[in-house]
Parts: sequence; C-alpha cells; structure tokens
Amino acid sequence: MSALPLAGVRVLAVEQYGAGPFGTMFLADQGAEVVKIENPEGGDFARDIGPYWFGDGTSEFFHAYNRNKRSVTLDLTSDEGRAVFLDLVKKADAVASNLRGDVPDKLGLNYADLKDVNPKIVCAHLSAYGRTGPRKTWPGFDYLMQAEAGWFSLTGEPENPPTRFGLSVVDQMTGLALAYAVLAGITGARATGIGRDMDVSLFDIALCNLGYPAIWYLNEGHVQGRLPRSAHPALTPCALYQTKDGWIYLMCNKEKFWPALCNKLGRPDWGDDPRFKTFKERFENRPLIEELLDEALSAKTTAEWLEEFAGVVPAAAINDVQQALDNPFVVDEGRLQNIELDGHGTYRYVAPPVRAGGSPAPANPAPKLGVDTDGLLRDAGYDDAAIAALRDKKVI
Repeated sequence: MSALPLAGVRVLAVEQYGAGPFGTMFLADQGAEVVKIENPEGGDFARDIGPYWFGDGTSEFFHAYNRNKRSVTLDLTSDEGRAVFLDLVKKADAVASNLRGDVPDKLGLNYADLKDVNPKIVCAHLSAYGRTGPRKTWPGFDYLMQAEAGWFSLTGEPENPPTRFGLSVVDQMTGLALAYAVLAGITGARATGIGRDMDVSLFDIALCNLGYPAIWYLNEGHVQGRLPRSAHPALTPCALYQTKDGWIYLMCNKEKFWPALCNKLGRPDWGDDPRFKTFKERFENRPLIEELLDEALSAKTTAEWLEEFAGVVPAAAINDVQQALDNPFVVDEGRLQNIELDGHGTYRYVAPPVRAGGSPAPANPAPKLGVDTDGLLRDAGYDDAAIAALRDKKVI
C-alpha cells in the first residue's frame, strides 16, 4: 500500500448506497484509508440489497461499491458519537458524504463546524440537488436526474418511449466528481493549511454532461433528439450497421477512417466519391451510406469484420453483459481481479481502472460492519474501558 499514490490520506466517508461509495472506492483503490462511518443499527442500507448474496451472507451489491475500505459504527446524532467523530476528524484529511442536501449541516459535517478541530479538513458533499436552494431538502436518485436533465430524450430509438441510460451512470459519474473534489480540496489544504467545503450534486453532473447538445441549444436553438441506430448527431458513419449475423458499431470519427473503411470493404471508390468526401457530405448523405454499408457488411459476420478491421477501422461488437465480461481482452489482460472473502472464498470483480504505474491495486473485500471500530478508536486515544462504555450506550 505504501507504493500507491494516496497512501497516508485518510478520508472519513459518511456514505450510503451507490454514488458516494463508488467515488470513495476510487480513492481506496489508490491507497487512501477510506473509513466508512456507519450507523450501528444496520449500517449502510446497501448491505441489505439483493438479489444476490455471497456465502458469508453479505450483499454482492454492497461489495460492488466498497472494496478496500474500513468500517466504523458510530451514532453521529448522539453527543457522545459527535465527540468521537471530532476525535477522528483530527487525524483525517477529508470528510466525504453523500446525503440529502440539508443533512450535512444538521449533522455538523461542514467546514464551519469542523475547522476548529482540524483547520485543514476538507468537507466534500455529494447531494441530489445541492445544499442550498429550493431543493436542498429533496431526495433524489439517478434516473430522476436522467429524466429531468434530458437524457431520456437522447437515449434509444426514436419510435420507442423515452429511455433511461442502461446503467446508473449519473450516480457513478457524480461519485467520481466527489473523489475529484476530495483530492482538489486536499491539494489546496496542503498548500495553504486551510480546508474548505466542496460540493457536487447528481443534478449538476447530469446537466453538465449534456455537453455539446447543451451548447447547441443555448447558442443555436437546436434541440437534439434521438436518432435511429444510436447514431452520432453530427458524424457519419457512426452508428449500428447490419452484418451477416447481427450488428456492428462503426465510428469513423476522423477523416482518415472513412477511406480506411472503404478499402477494407473492397470499395476504395467510395473514399473518392464526391458525395462522401468529407464529414459534411457524408452527413448529408447519411441514409445512402447506411444502405450501402448494410449491404457491404452483410457479406461477413460481425466477428469476421472485427478481425478484418482490427487496429485500422474503429469498430465494436454489440455485447451483452456476459459477452462483455467473458471478452478475451478483459479476461486475458488483467481487467478482472480475484478477492478473498472470509466465509465465502474467492469472488471475482472488475479490477480498478486506474493503474498506478506498476503498483498492484489492493484487492480487499468490502468491510464487515464495524470491523475497524475498536482499532480506529484506540488510534484516536480511547482505551478498552472507554470503548466498552460507548458500546454499552449503543454509540458504537
């Protein structure tokens, strides 16, 4: 762990469910000591989410977001629990939370309430709609953000009902923004000796990720909608095309890839055809290109075309989850890891995507509820008698 870039960084994570835990897991993967602060009465409610459970009785969903972390049980609503929390803050670099917008202030998780015990503490907050404004008390979840921020109108086929993105990508992107906020805040605090509050919300990340459709509307009045075959709104060919046995996705998103594709299809003349010469002409002739490519690509299977295009034409098969994870590029290139779990044995998971210059990523399972409580309290100066007294009062 000492070789990882965030070794020596301690983050207290008052977190639950998916968004916050996903982000702090990225910190833990790089060596940060991420300490989940959990309610003694059951902890993170994601511990109870099925439908799949490991042999030790723990939720596979919970393990998906909490590897490489520690767990402390602590009642933050009690005076004694608050005192313990402040003692933990003294040795922490950041407090990261994902709670309803009004809750961090109620629990005293903001910089104003913590700076007296640690002036360098960074308080990074992930909420649904922000900690200020008319929606600070609103609960909110990923799919609601996709709906309100316009994502449903951009996803799926035009003739179908509005469609959500297939994964909880707003949660996970906001979690990454939380991790970024933690590191940005710590960088500033180490330079100045002064911490701060850092805020990110599900809604703001969903809105921010409208990207170029947003700037097109705000400046040109163009309202982008869904396109057939999941096509790109500006580039052609960039869509699904039919092969002998199914579909293939092509992305000729640089000028050089169109003639490369034409050559691989045995139609170099298309590369010189004035109707298809540049992005502009290809966009204007999108229906014709779709017809021509469907016919040409139907001569071979998707697998045969992928072998033909490899490293020359950007292309991909349309995989389901099983095919995605059984892909030799995943299995053979170290993109899965084995994690040992007491009471279960080995389970498999997707390896951390950020690789730290040759230092192996840690592979520790999500923590049992409260497993690190005694050790961290001793580190904070509590003796066995004090710990026993807190446990008797159900503070821990």
